[in-house]
Amino acid sequence: MEARDIIKRPVITERSADLMSENKYTFDVDVRANKTQVKRAIEEIFDVKVEKVNIMNVKPKKKRMGRYEGYTNRRRKAIVKLSEGSIEIF
Repeated sequence: MEARDIIKRPVITERSADLMSENKYTFDVDVRANKTQVKRAIEEIFDVKVEKVNIMNVKPKKKRMGRYEGYTNRRRKAIVKLSEGSIEIF
């Protein structure tokens, strides 16, 4: 997989905005990606030095539209801590 295929989008929430002050950034990543692939992709795309990567799987939630039921997509979230540099998301 290429770097642009591994990193899907940044996650912009109130909690992730608080983590940015600690030099931690949150991204949605491909469900097949592992920590080393995420680390290489972030370093290649944003030209920064990554210190640590934490990955978690987000389970699908049950949603309804009227009488129809379904599930949201499962996803994988990565929290990346940078040792030097910063990422301009906005």
